Amino acid sequence: MRMQFWKKTVDDIYSDNPPHQPVAIELWKAVKRHNLTKRWLMKIIDERERNLDDKAYRNIQELENYAENTQSSLLYLTLEILGIKDLHADHAASHIGKAQGIVTCLRATPYHGSRRRVFLPMDICMLHGVSQEDFLRKKQDKNVRDVIYDIASQAHLHLKHARSFHKSVPVKAFPAFLQTVALEDYLKKIQQVDFDIFHPSLQQKDTLLPLSLYIRSWRRKY
Repeated sequence: MRMQFWKKTVDDIYSDNPPHQPVAIELWKAVKRHNLTKRWLMKIIDERERNLDDKAYRNIQELENYAENTQSSLLYLTLEILGIKDLHADHAASHIGKAQGIVTCLRATPYHGSRRRVFLPMDICMLHGVSQEDFLRKKQDKNVRDVIYDIASQAHLHLKHARSFHKSVPVKAFPAFLQTVALEDYLKKIQQVDFDIFHPSLQQKDTLLPLSLYIRSWRRKY
């Protein structure tokens, strides 16, 4: 019902008849002001609806598809708000969104495990002979860490691809991509603890993150 509400709400927004709901009204204003593409909003809703059963991803590609349709779609909308229409920026947004989705899945693993749920790609777990129960028991065996290494490496690869477009992406688009700072920070931290996904340091806030964001913004890098 919640997904149906938002589908109808988006349809009504693009018919210039938004419901009297605060978020819907603000979204309608943004759509009017920036001429936002309806497709990106619907992709987010449709993808979330497909994942309401909250099952583990069958493979890394399924996780990447989820991230593309949710995180990357948000970035495409952000680029539209910034007035950016550029193929290289879109490519970078696609890879950054996928990296964001993978890192989010990793970061949430301890939280999901505490509720006896595991969403990590099953193909990579099977490749290393790791079961969901191994994560629920917070095992730190090498094969468990190898699973995390493989998944984190995929996120790192997407960041690397996104940054390969750096010289071609309009500088005006860089603010949309500053989340790469937080993603890179997490990936470095997890490497430092030898890919122990349950290490306490990974759950601590990075007090220097605002400074890192400022420096990266000042240097006009993402």
